[in-house]
Formats: sequence, C-alpha cells, structure tokens
Amino acid sequence: MEEQVAQFFAEVRDIIAVDGLDEFGDFLDQAVADAAVRLFPVPWAAVRSTESGGGREQEIDAGHAPMQKAWRKGVKTIARSPGSACLRPVDKLTEIMDAKRREIAPFARPVTDAELAAFAGRHSSPGFRQSLTVPGRLTVIAEVKRASPSVGQIREGVDAVAQARAYSAAGADCLSVLTESKYFKGGLKDLIDVVQDQSGWKRPLPCIRKDFMVHPYQVLEAAQAGARCVLIIVRGLTDDEIRPIHRAAKLAGLDTLFEVHDEAELERALRHDPDMVGVNNRNLSTFQIDLSFAERVIPHMPKSVLKVAESGLKTAEDAARMRVAGADALLVGESLMRAADPAALMKALQSA
Repeated sequence: MEEQVAQFFAEVRDIIAVDGLDEFGDFLDQAVADAAVRLFPVPWAAVRSTESGGGREQEIDAGHAPMQKAWRKGVKTIARSPGSACLRPVDKLTEIMDAKRREIAPFARPVTDAELAAFAGRHSSPGFRQSLTVPGRLTVIAEVKRASPSVGQIREGVDAVAQARAYSAAGADCLSVLTESKYFKGGLKDLIDVVQDQSGWKRPLPCIRKDFMVHPYQVLEAAQAGARCVLIIVRGLTDDEIRPIHRAAKLAGLDTLFEVHDEAELERALRHDPDMVGVNNRNLSTFQIDLSFAERVIPHMPKSVLKVAESGLKTAEDAARMRVAGADALLVGESLMRAADPAALMKALQSA
C-alpha cells in the first residue's frame, strides 16, 4: 500500500475533491474528452487513517474539509499528473445536455413514424413559423422563464398560465415555454397547462417547447403536450443526433427552430435544410451577451430562412439593431419577465 501511495504522490500535481456521483460523472466525461487527466486509486489509509500516506495526508484531507460529514456519500479524490493539461471548467451547455441525457435515459424509447404522424394536421390555427411572418414589423416570441443558469432566479414560482395570459394580452406573436426543470425551473406540465389555456382564447398563441432536445422521444412528448415547435441547439448535438430529432418533428407536423451562435454552427445547421434559425447572442460557455453575434451571423442566412434573434434584447434600440441586421423575429424572456409593463415593452420591440 505504501508503494501505491508513493507512486501517487510522485506524479500528483493537484488534488481536487469531487463530491457526489453526478459531479464525478461530469468530471470523468470531461477527462475522457480532453485526455487531460490520469486517475489514481487513493488508499483509504492515505485519507482517513493514521497509517503512513507519504507525509501529505493533511493536504488530501484539506481538500475534503468542507465535506467531513459526507464520507458515506461517495466523495472521490482526483489527481492530475504534472504532464497533463490543465483541466478546464465543464462547459455549461455540455453540462446541461449531459444532464438531460441522464434524465431521459430511464424512459426514452424508440418512437414509430405512426406515433408521430398521428399529430400532423391536427391544428387548424396558424403554426409557429407562420405566426412569426408579419410583413412590416418584427414579431416577438415571449418566453415563460422562471430562472436560468446565467442569472439565477428571474421570477421564482411564477404561474406559467398567468404569465402566458399576460403575454397574450400584451400582443405577443408566439410563446416559448421552458420545460427544463433543473436549471430553468420549468416543466412539461407548464407547457401542457399553457396550451390548454390558450385553446380557449380567440387567438391562441402557438408554443415552442424550449428544452434541450437529445432524443426523438422528446419530440413526441412535445406533440402530446400541444407544442407547435421544438428547439434544436446545434452546438449541443452531432449531425447524427440532429437528423432523427428534426425528422421526428417533421413527421409530427411541428416546426423546428435551429439555434446557432456563430458562422460555423450556421453552416452545420444549413446542412439540415432548416426554414427557421435563431442566433443566440449569449455565449453559452461564458454567458456573456454580445448583440454583434446576431449582426454577424444573420446576414449569412438564406432568404428562405425565417431569422430569429435571441437573448440580450432589452430595449427598442436593441430590437432595431436586430431588424437592421435582418432579423424577422425576436425571442425575449428575461426582459419581459421582469418588465413592469410587458405590453409597453412588447409594442416597443415589435415597432422598432
């Protein structure tokens, strides 16, 4: 055992305490992807007993000090060798997409064409993309959004139906309903409730299921909930993952909003012949917002594509910049959620 400990400390540079299996899983995913770490078994003696551990037992324990009560919960000690690259923080989008894959793994299943096609043609009201095509002005997708990883709580506990009603009264063209629970505090029930409530309105607003789509089964869920559109985040998926999701949406009669962040992602999106593409002005690695992303990327989109600007849109001036860049529609969440007068902000955005 002492020889193992000696080998460990001979090659170790940093000690990192990782608490919990989810965090450990994320760490290993990143490690494998980057080939940036070497993992060593750490003898229990080196961490928790008085047996010799090479003279650095206290250093190891110091990494675990905040978690002294959690030893039975699976704390793991990870070490990096001097020759390895520095471990980068796990990219937030990668983290969320991986969490979504784990979340749906217990119940996701193959979906038949017949299951999806059963939803095509069910709606007589205009679809999502059609509702965003209004000559002479910008259209607005108003988002029901309780929280986000970038800002934390926005409006904790807000009722999704009440918020959607406020957007309808304010003149929104479409609705976006977050159904991701861990990071955005939404749920599929929010979408179901909003769609059911909207069906009673004279002008029901079509909804996009705003979530991190990784499997065609989520498209079936969206169709069952009454969504008229789903989101495909190009950066979070391979082309082989995008194809079956996009195909499932087409079979179910749903529109698809392809989300990109830069020119390279737009090039990938265009391989799938989209008719609606959004540019996210938020860098999902750093969460910084820069409207110049949309200004740079939108002009490269074909004329046939409906162009959506997303994130960081707070004022009529912001909206005007997007219109000049060539945007047809805006996706606005946080600003409308926080607005004291959402109708006034909606009008300012649409008429910019």
